[in-house]
Amino acid sequence: MGLNDPQWGKNNSSGPPDLEEVVRNLNRRIESLFGRFGGGSGKQPGGGSGGGFGISLGLVILVVALIWLASGFYIVDASQRGVVLRFGKQIETTEAGPRWHLPYPIETVEIVNLSQVRTVEVGYRDNVKNKMLKESLMLTDDENIIDIQFAVQYFLKDPGAYLFNNRAPDENVRQSAETAIREVVGRSKMDFVLYEGREQVAAETTKLMQDILDRYQSGILVSKLTMQNAQPPEQVQAAFDDAVKAGQDRERQKNEGQSYANDVVPKAKGAAARLMEEAAGYKQSVIANAEGDASRFKQILAEYEKAPQVTRERMYIDMMQQVMSSSSKVMIDQKSSNGSLLYLPLDKLLQQGGVDSAPTAQAVKPAEQAGLPASEFAPATRARELILGREREAR
Repeated sequence: MGLNDPQWGKNNSSGPPDLEEVVRNLNRRIESLFGRFGGGSGKQPGGGSGGGFGISLGLVILVVALIWLASGFYIVDASQRGVVLRFGKQIETTEAGPRWHLPYPIETVEIVNLSQVRTVEVGYRDNVKNKMLKESLMLTDDENIIDIQFAVQYFLKDPGAYLFNNRAPDENVRQSAETAIREVVGRSKMDFVLYEGREQVAAETTKLMQDILDRYQSGILVSKLTMQNAQPPEQVQAAFDDAVKAGQDRERQKNEGQSYANDVVPKAKGAAARLMEEAAGYKQSVIANAEGDASRFKQILAEYEKAPQVTRERMYIDMMQQVMSSSSKVMIDQKSSNGSLLYLPLDKLLQQGGVDSAPTAQAVKPAEQAGLPASEFAPATRARELILGREREAR
């Protein structure tokens, strides 16, 4: 009784089915699909049956089929993606988790790690001292040669494009990085690339690299570009150091000159402003004096018209007082018989008399008490008496 017999299992008295009969029926079905082995009758020449051989072949085929089907199972991690290929053509991209595909050779799967950070070195290999001059030497906008080494880190954003649009992904990234940085350096000055503009050069190179890789549909996302070294070539390093020192000296002297200018110019501007203010003040003063003199002259003229003689004498006396008050007086005795010249500095005596007037007045009282003349202690008094005596002699 076969396994597909609808009466199987209804007759409880017949017992369980014969295992050999079940295997034999399965063998017949497999032989009907793949052809009969060992002759059409199914019996060997010695009269023996070929059932044992058929059973063994069927088990082998069944096990092989199960193993072949089981080979289609695979597991994708959370940081990975699976690319399923059917006869070499991409048909789908699978997410994380257990997956199954038609076994080889019908379908295959490529596991791609998206979170892995890949690094490409440009201008060196493994160490900055191991330089690749063909990659690192570049020409700047001011026609100077510089030596640059840098590293590029990137991720994958499209596993299918990464597998099928790149023959050598690292080499593609290296060539695109070299192309991009040569373009950026080629339109920049040497000092800008070596010193203050390194971060800007790295940013522009990263953007240009990403544009190139996207244009080729590489499925690569540039994460970071790190400048390892940027310097002039070793052959001209000494001359470049001298040029840098000269540039630093020039900047220092410029700063010193600017500092001196910042110190002198404000002072000069202040002095000029002060002179301008003084000149403006002098101008106003002269104008005011002139206007005052004109007003006084008009007043004098009005008085002169009223009394000319009195006004003339008064003006003469005022002028003589003004002139004589600022000059020294010298008295000469012309009638002296011996012809000697007597010099009497009245201005000095008057000044001294003004300073010593208080002590002299205090000294006169003790002299009078002692019975001595006060003229002995008063030089100004003696001078006046001498002048009066000579005036009397002259009369």
